[in-house]
Amino acid sequence: MKDWQKFPIVIIAITIISFTAINYLIHSQQNFVLGQNLPTSNESKTILINNTSASLSGIGETNASSNSSGVMYTAKFECGSIFAGEGPLRPGHYDTDISIYNKQRFVTTVLWNLIVNNGSSSNAILLNMNPETSTGITCQDIRKVLNDYNNNFLEGFIIINVPFNSALQSSSGSVIYGTSNSDLNPLEIQVFYTANALDTLPHEIIVDKISFYVIQDGSGKIPQDMFRKTLDISIPSTLNQISDTEQKAKEILAKQFNLTDDDLTKVVVRIKDVSVGVGVLIDDHAISLSTVKPELIP
Repeated sequence: MKDWQKFPIVIIAITIISFTAINYLIHSQQNFVLGQNLPTSNESKTILINNTSASLSGIGETNASSNSSGVMYTAKFECGSIFAGEGPLRPGHYDTDISIYNKQRFVTTVLWNLIVNNGSSSNAILLNMNPETSTGITCQDIRKVLNDYNNNFLEGFIIINVPFNSALQSSSGSVIYGTSNSDLNPLEIQVFYTANALDTLPHEIIVDKISFYVIQDGSGKIPQDMFRKTLDISIPSTLNQISDTEQKAKEILAKQFNLTDDDLTKVVVRIKDVSVGVGVLIDDHAISLSTVKPELIP
């Protein structure tokens, strides 16, 4: 083959080699850029608020948290009184106090509603919480929502929602990514329960303190070492009523030493002094405190 015939073949070969090299370089550069832009498993969840950023760890896996519309808290409540045989809890007076603390440094919008056992759900109530402030939901608030001011027993759940990106939020931003399920908790919510098993709630009462002597005992049931010794009893006082103080003292002796009515006729007591004081009923109650954890809203 002559030299002028070889020249086109050389040109074609150089063109093919150059095109292949350029494609290889472009493909390698694209892979490098894509590799730089891939999200890592350690990315945090960032919410941009009014040109500031608050870094929060997300809940669940990255895809789940990025698709969530907010977080939800579910708190149990017990309100009212249960009398003998009514159940479901033991007879007593029950109360619930739900404390809500906005841990964020910006205004957070909260929606809450309640569901009574075997009943329907109430309408949602909007609550805008200022930065680092707290509020509470009590049985009085629950009865107000239900328009039920009786002392009947109420039991159910309070649902508290915090939307992420919502027109309701006074400050909103873009949610990027989140990986941890322990730190995305915009609120601190604690529930305080009290229960009192007395027929009436503890309150102050007026009592009479009676000092007396046992002068004689014909029944032989009262120990001899209690004779002519100052003895004291305290009993509830009845206002504006005449009562026999000696008879009250004898009734206490009868209960303690199993005296019959006939035995009491053989007992002689003398009243030394009567004084009035203020006492408090024994408080048979229980208390408990629990922290409510958040859940993702799909």
